[in-house]
Amino acid sequence: MRSSHLLFFLLAATTASAQPAAPVDPALTEISATIWYQQAVVSPDGSRLAYVQSASPGKSEIFTVSLAGGDSKPARIWAGESTSAESSVAWSPDSKQIAFLSDREKFGQLQLYVAPAAGGRPRQLTHLTGLLADPRWSPDGRRIAILFTENLPRAAGPLDPVLPDSGVVESKVYEQRIAIVDAAGGAARQVSPADFYIYEYDWSPDGRSFAATAARGAGDDNWWIAQLYTIAADSGQMRAIFKPGVQQQIAVPRWSPDGKSIVLIAGLMSDEGVNGGEILQVPVGGGAARNLTPGIASSVSHLAWPRQSAHLYFTEHADGGSAISQWDPATGKVERLSQGDESTNPSFEDIGISLSDDGKVSALIRSSWRQPPEVWAGAIGNWSQRTRANSQRKPLWGEAKSLHWTSDGFRVQGWLLYPVNFNPSRKYPLVVAVHGGPASSLKPFWPRPGFNPALLSQQGYFVLMPNPRGSYGQGEKFTLANVKDFGGGDLRDILAGVDETVKTAPIDANRIGITGWSYGGFMTMWAVTQTTRFRAAVAGAGLANWQSYYGENAIDQWMIPYFGASVYDDPAVYAKSSPITFIKRVKTPTLVLVGSGDGECPPPQSYEFWHALKTLGVKTQMVVYPNEGHLFHEPEHQRDVLVRMIEWFNGNLR
Repeated sequence: MRSSHLLFFLLAATTASAQPAAPVDPALTEISATIWYQQAVVSPDGSRLAYVQSASPGKSEIFTVSLAGGDSKPARIWAGESTSAESSVAWSPDSKQIAFLSDREKFGQLQLYVAPAAGGRPRQLTHLTGLLADPRWSPDGRRIAILFTENLPRAAGPLDPVLPDSGVVESKVYEQRIAIVDAAGGAARQVSPADFYIYEYDWSPDGRSFAATAARGAGDDNWWIAQLYTIAADSGQMRAIFKPGVQQQIAVPRWSPDGKSIVLIAGLMSDEGVNGGEILQVPVGGGAARNLTPGIASSVSHLAWPRQSAHLYFTEHADGGSAISQWDPATGKVERLSQGDESTNPSFEDIGISLSDDGKVSALIRSSWRQPPEVWAGAIGNWSQRTRANSQRKPLWGEAKSLHWTSDGFRVQGWLLYPVNFNPSRKYPLVVAVHGGPASSLKPFWPRPGFNPALLSQQGYFVLMPNPRGSYGQGEKFTLANVKDFGGGDLRDILAGVDETVKTAPIDANRIGITGWSYGGFMTMWAVTQTTRFRAAVAGAGLANWQSYYGENAIDQWMIPYFGASVYDDPAVYAKSSPITFIKRVKTPTLVLVGSGDGECPPPQSYEFWHALKTLGVKTQMVVYPNEGHLFHEPEHQRDVLVRMIEWFNGNLR
């Protein structure tokens, strides 16, 4: 690790047109001081709000507050003084209690607790070993279901670091199952079969069954082939009722209030938990699925069907922002209720919008580049701010503008972040930041710690953040448009966006860089093999060779929908999109960054690209971060990866 003073101040190149680089620490201080919200949940009767906030990694707190008006103070719900992390709030049907998870008993080991909603001593309901997640009350309030992965030796999810292999390599499968706990106390009973991994679930209105998305085999890998099942709450008997197509993944199953159907999101999704698609309705008794939102010009991200409401509500990725709409079962019509240039969910975890049973009161988390995250509640589109923990936070980055351009007949959207203290008489460098996915959407957000190209604005850069084809926000046809064409049309979209940006703003066309993480890291590696337009590049967790990647990554099931076949059946389609195929074209100085335990984009992919550049005499550097996965958790590493990115661009573009 470099000496610590380099983490506070950046060196500046001395060119005639550039100004010295700004200290990065003030912006990092603003971000590190931000209170982050994980969840905001309104009680079924609409009278109270519960929210989860976190001021530091691994520590979180739960508060409840009355929504009746006045200056009522939040009450903290906690399991004890030594609690490190409390989260996953679920209201009881009568709005009098909340269930939640806490690791009070043992650091890192969550257990299920129940507490009075207005405050009071909680009761611990479980003493389990493994991962607990997503508690949900039964409709009668007598039982609580949880997702339980017994004896799991590491954090669940492909974003976390994978354990290194040793000895004979074999797959040990830890299945996440539905377990039921009596709310009055008693042992947890695992319900779903031992050979299925349950991803998401919902109680039926009569409390006799669950709707669940599930698949056999390792949980991290097989989400992409999950099907919809019903599961009997007493016997655990499973019945498959919907199998999606090859280019469809499914998410967020929700029972209709009458118990006759289940709605879910179906679409091409590249990452578990980053949802987007259209809404399907599946009859429980059998029959064809019905598309409730055919051709919708957005991407549905989450669903809520309150038990006493006539409408189904859903959140959306919409043209680079967020929206909320409702569907009327009586007429089949969709009505847009709210839309804005903001983010309404935490990163990497789409929690949607919480609603009271009658649908009249809602709660959500809102943030943008100008507004730090806070909890809001009220009627949809008429919310009032309920928290002010970040009232002292100030944006230390420039203004943002939404741009649109055309490419191959598509209407493409992107965000252009201006340099801080922008002077229209100057020429500025530009960095293109490509989001991960590709099925995702870059929306206005308050920057978080770690790899965050938005902070280049603070260093005197324009930052273009495009949503090229393959992204969410323009409908399913747009999301499907880069199938079997990674790096083709999506790169044309990005380059057309650069053209539009250079026409729009005072940018030095000779000082343009590119960066990204995951899919964005691949696009960075790919772009420098296809064009010399970029004078510097930073590739985070990139992919150099799709053919070798297929046998190295821990989640190969995601690739079939995008490439049409396995690498063993159609190696050519993988080779044509591999940066390594065109590696001798590269002239661009490239910094390569990766976590040592990344299972999604394994380090050998970064080694392969870096080694080739080094051999070919191209300026390059590679940094491997120990014990990190696809998403970095260590604050020192989060800071270092950001500072190295900024230093690389300052050294090659300023």
